[in-house]
Amino acid sequence: MSIQPLSAHCPVCGYHVAIPFFSGGMQPLATLGWPRSASEAASMERLPLDFVQCPACTHVYNHSFRYGAVPYQKNPNRMFNTGSIWKGHLADTRNLLKKRLPPNPSVVEIGCGEGHFVRGLSEEFSAGRFVGFDPNTSAESGHGVEFHARLFDPLEDVAAFAPDMVVVRHVLEHFTELASLLEPLAWTASRQEKPCWLFAEVPCIDRVFETGRLADFYYEHVSHFTTRSFTTLLHRLGELDTLGHGYDGEVVYGLVRLDSTKDARSVAEHAADFCRRASASVATISRQLAELADSGVSVAIWGGTGKAAAFMHQFGVDRKRFPLVVDSDPGKVGSFVPGTGQEIAFRDALKNAPLDVVIIPTQWRARDIVAEMAKEGISASRVLIEHNGQLIDFLKDEHPYRA
Repeated sequence: MSIQPLSAHCPVCGYHVAIPFFSGGMQPLATLGWPRSASEAASMERLPLDFVQCPACTHVYNHSFRYGAVPYQKNPNRMFNTGSIWKGHLADTRNLLKKRLPPNPSVVEIGCGEGHFVRGLSEEFSAGRFVGFDPNTSAESGHGVEFHARLFDPLEDVAAFAPDMVVVRHVLEHFTELASLLEPLAWTASRQEKPCWLFAEVPCIDRVFETGRLADFYYEHVSHFTTRSFTTLLHRLGELDTLGHGYDGEVVYGLVRLDSTKDARSVAEHAADFCRRASASVATISRQLAELADSGVSVAIWGGTGKAAAFMHQFGVDRKRFPLVVDSDPGKVGSFVPGTGQEIAFRDALKNAPLDVVIIPTQWRARDIVAEMAKEGISASRVLIEHNGQLIDFLKDEHPYRA
């Protein structure tokens, strides 16, 4: 059988080529359907199991998965295991986390279920704040820990709870967009004055390749991590401190000190600075335009679509105050400026009328337009362009658009 690659988006590394891995046909929900009768079980909706593997990071995922098909908020996603080996793994995990936490820690667990793990961790400390988030509730929810019956919002909740550690156990395998949770989490955690750790644990499918077993693959688990794909994911979030396996190799876990890259922080600072300057620019140029309109001078806008239209939208160049819009392109003549409604005239409309000001929104074309004006006998007292947050005189002021 010939296996052809296909286009799909890897939720771990973003690679857009995937190799068919396992086609399980149409199957009902395996763990969150909760049918109440045999007939209801038999009539459950069938959903596609189209598992593919990313050749870049080895992650396996169901590229036909639809989040809306799974009733996460109606039925709890319980992980029931009272075996002694599993209990030993949980104890080892709590010991690992305890070593990284201060004496009075703030710990948040995302997708905590009824909260047994974060509750057990809280019992290791005499004081601290231990918080669980899960959109599903049951009679067992919370019981000794602070519980929030909703999804965790990394941009809001990290600032609100200031965690020393965020725990995400057996949750990431349900995510179609891992970056939407983890990258904002790493970003906001890195803005804290204190360090913040992420402990993540997921089922590990390394043994699938050795044994060929297929029971791992059902609809609710959209993502299946190999050790390699899990490590790839964690390296995106900060400094990987610990990587290990538990429960006889069936789970893989990692402890990461959350951080954003120096380059990302630099870009963010520049973006925030641009945002502040852009706001000031809108205020300044809008004021300059209002002063032009109030002064009674004649004004023409050269260009009526694209970036010229964007200029008019951003700075409030309305049809009443600035009715005259011209363009060099005969194909645009007779059409109207999107949103503001001025009819676009041909540039020759400026030849026989006295003109005080021409505004050229497209600065990089200003030299050509000024040359065209001279060639066609069009004159104006001032030619204005936008530069460094204000309207300046193209012919007299300093700017990079003049040779």
